[in-house]
Amino acid sequence: MSFLRSTVAALAAATLLAACAQLAPRARVPDDAAVSNLMAREKVQGLALAVIDRGEVVEVRTWGWRNAEQRQPLRSDSILYGASLTKTAFAYLLLQLADEGKLDLDAPLTSLLPRPLPDYTGKDQGYADLAQDPRWRLLTPRILLTHSAGFANFRWLEPDKRLRIHFTPGTRYAYSGEGFYLLQLIVEQGLGLDAGKEMQRRVFDRLKMRDTSMMWRADFAGRLADGYDLQGKLEPHDERSRVSAAGSMDTTIADQARLWAGIMRGEGLSAQARAELIRAQLPIRSAHQFPTLAPEAAVPVAGLAAGLGLVSFRDRSGAGWFKGGHNDTTGNLVLCLENGQRCVVMLANDVRAERIYPELARLVLGETDMPWQWEYGWYKDQR
Repeated sequence: MSFLRSTVAALAAATLLAACAQLAPRARVPDDAAVSNLMAREKVQGLALAVIDRGEVVEVRTWGWRNAEQRQPLRSDSILYGASLTKTAFAYLLLQLADEGKLDLDAPLTSLLPRPLPDYTGKDQGYADLAQDPRWRLLTPRILLTHSAGFANFRWLEPDKRLRIHFTPGTRYAYSGEGFYLLQLIVEQGLGLDAGKEMQRRVFDRLKMRDTSMMWRADFAGRLADGYDLQGKLEPHDERSRVSAAGSMDTTIADQARLWAGIMRGEGLSAQARAELIRAQLPIRSAHQFPTLAPEAAVPVAGLAAGLGLVSFRDRSGAGWFKGGHNDTTGNLVLCLENGQRCVVMLANDVRAERIYPELARLVLGETDMPWQWEYGWYKDQR
């Protein structure tokens, strides 16, 4: 009888979700003229955008240049930096390993690594600095995935360039690429896997992302999108020679559309693992995402919480989540709403594009409760 009741409940829930998806507004493809006008206003050289609706890619478009000086147009197969969108792709990999029983997200490092963490030494990503701080023993994959390890974003941002833990792990959100370096160490040293090959097999190949890699590929050479900073200065696209879970993914807008549609559908994950990815796991109290170690407010930002390698928020339509990717010449953002399985994926080889993302997202998804000011400290709603 209990099995029958659970089956009926599951069917009822599935029916309700299907009904909600049917009632959800459709994601819209933005008008070319509207996008071009926004780009002209902020002097954006190149922009790529994908629209996902009901978990499927419905449109991929590009505007502008991959190299404005040489008048080379940005196309759907142009190679762009994935930047920190890599982190969510890596979280997707880790959840597959967890589904298979190969990785316990709540296991301490003492049981995941064959040696104590401070015994791993290296110029850029060694951990000898933590030898006198026993709090490293509290670290788990879940804590690292929720950006609550207590690290600065990168150790080279510390005054003495040394890695340290600033607060008890698991107690607050503070964005950190260092945490993903450590997750990569767990995969490579603890599980004995090649992180780059696992990403290729489990993520890129699974989702037919043929133009995406964690390292430089020779066939990228003729399609590179060079970057533009806030002053419009060009920076050539470099050749990534080392896998980095924090942000080494080279990709295209066509492939990113496949990635985020696959994640939205939960392809390759159990229903439980897919739910864990976006679940509000740790309330966020910081006024802005950066600087990462700024003092927190006394109460959480309403509805804002860390998921696993992404950020969850409470939208008027239900659950929402997002992930950005940024450097001096790159501005990427993915914003998704569970209701209707809708996403807008925005990649740019010009960091000034971030200035138009709130308006672009509104054109695609309508009004949302995306926490723009938390994501972009400069944001002021001009409506």
